[in-house]
Amino acid sequence: MWRNKNARAAFALYEVLIGVAIFTAGILSLGWSIQNCLNASALGAEDDRVRQILSDRMAEVQATPGFPDTKKETKVATGYGEVVVVQRSVPANLKVDANTEISGINLVTLSAEWKRNGVPQSRKIQFYVYRSG
Repeated sequence: MWRNKNARAAFALYEVLIGVAIFTAGILSLGWSIQNCLNASALGAEDDRVRQILSDRMAEVQATPGFPDTKKETKVATGYGEVVVVQRSVPANLKVDANTEISGINLVTLSAEWKRNGVPQSRKIQFYVYRSG
């Protein structure tokens, strides 16, 4: 009788090992989840930085008097590496009707190019700029 009572109250070694294995799998899964969250946060911050660079450059182009440069390349150092901003400007050639062309409007394309872990990345925006003259 005494022997059966102790056998039921104690855990067997295999039960303890199974519990430790389950706990270890849970901890490893939690670690991978945290790593994925940190990676996603870093990627989001990098994208936000590039969008801010493009937004700042667009504001500069819009605020600068005169027609935008036809081609201009700028390198911007960031905490995530170097971003190359390429500006291209061409006349928009917009028409009101079949025969009337609107002059003074340029289509400006800004593209940002950088590398993330050795893989080329890019973002591009286009907008119109009107200059009378």
